[in-house]
Amino acid sequence: MKRSDEPIYWLLFGAGGVVAAVLLPVLILISGLMVPLGILDADTLSYEKMHALATSWWGAPILLAVIALPIYHAMHRIYHGLHDLGIHPTKFLHYLLYGFAFLVSVAALTLLVQIH
Repeated sequence: MKRSDEPIYWLLFGAGGVVAAVLLPVLILISGLMVPLGILDADTLSYEKMHALATSWWGAPILLAVIALPIYHAMHRIYHGLHDLGIHPTKFLHYLLYGFAFLVSVAALTLLVQIH
C-alpha cells in the first residue's frame, strides 16, 4: 500500500482556513478601519510596537502562522479547484504550488529570525 502525503496538505489547508477566517478579519479591522478612523491611537501600529511584536517569543510564531498558513490554504484550494474544473493537475503543478507555499513560509521564517 502506497503512503500518501495528502493528510499533511489537508492539515495545512484546515489550519490556513482557520487563520484566514479568524485572525485575518481582526487584523484587517484593526489596521484597515480602527486606526485610520481614529478609534485606536495611531501609535498602535508604530514601528517600535510592530518590531517588538515581531521579535517577541509569542509574536513571531503568530506572524509566521498569519503569513504561512493562508498561503498553504490558497495553494491547496487552487490545486483542488483545478481538478474540479476538469483540469487534472500533474505532479509538476503539485510541486510548484506547494513548493511556492513552502518558499513563502521559509522566506517569512528567515525574515523573522533575521530581525530577532
